[in-house]
Amino acid sequence: MSSALQRSIEAGAVTITAEVMPPRGADPVHSLTMAQGLKGFVHAINVTDGSRAVMRMSSLALCRLLLDEGLEPILQLACRDRNRIALQSDLLGAHALGIRNLLCLTGDPVRVGDQPEARPVHDYESVKLLHQVAAFNRAEDPVSGLLPDGATALFAGAAADPNCKSLSGLRRRLERKKEAGARFLQTQMVMKPAVLEHFCNEVANPLGLPVLAGVFLLKSARNASFINRVVPGACIPESLVVRLEQASDPMAEGIAIAAEQVRSYLSLTQGVHLMAVKAEERIPEILDQAGISLVPM
Repeated sequence: MSSALQRSIEAGAVTITAEVMPPRGADPVHSLTMAQGLKGFVHAINVTDGSRAVMRMSSLALCRLLLDEGLEPILQLACRDRNRIALQSDLLGAHALGIRNLLCLTGDPVRVGDQPEARPVHDYESVKLLHQVAAFNRAEDPVSGLLPDGATALFAGAAADPNCKSLSGLRRRLERKKEAGARFLQTQMVMKPAVLEHFCNEVANPLGLPVLAGVFLLKSARNASFINRVVPGACIPESLVVRLEQASDPMAEGIAIAAEQVRSYLSLTQGVHLMAVKAEERIPEILDQAGISLVPM
């Protein structure tokens, strides 16, 4: 049976996803609590994989725990820390555990993380990983012949950054991702509707790739300035920073901004992907303000 995410995307329905981070430790309770608060509000929940090159619990493990809680996960799988054998093993293991949704990523550079002396692997990158997913879905063994127990049924997506300076380069990259088997796109945070509209009209729509636009909850002017400084590709407009700075309740203002973006972006894309780092409990409030009804999981 296909996943709720796949059914929603393939039906052309409004699709909502959100993101949780695994804990920096061995206790998953907090992450699971944050994810439980999203039940009924989103179709599926991304679990990040070593985001910003920082150590956290295995994404694969937390995805399985989400399934145990009746929540549908999207396994983010980054190529930075694993060679092809490890990635192939994780794909087969994910399928065996009941995980069907994937976001195939190259991975943030090690130098931006808290262990810059670590050695990156990059045996594969996102396009090659998508090719591997497609091969397993055809029951192909990576060495020879066919997988003895049949094909997998993995539903793979890819990441995109509408803020990319080179739209032609981005288009070529996404063409390769689609050819490799990407079935949907989740974007990095987008702060300007015009940027998203241009990306959709010039890149995503001609490729026929459904887009879930990234909406990021800004908690304060200081938070926005920090993101602009340290997150590659982030470009939060000064007008939003000033708006947060002048607000009597910056968090409430950030929620209002995110809700405005959700409403605006849903006129341009099939769905949205909500990111609220360390404030995931605010995502239902964003969706409520945006007028988004509960969704089945």
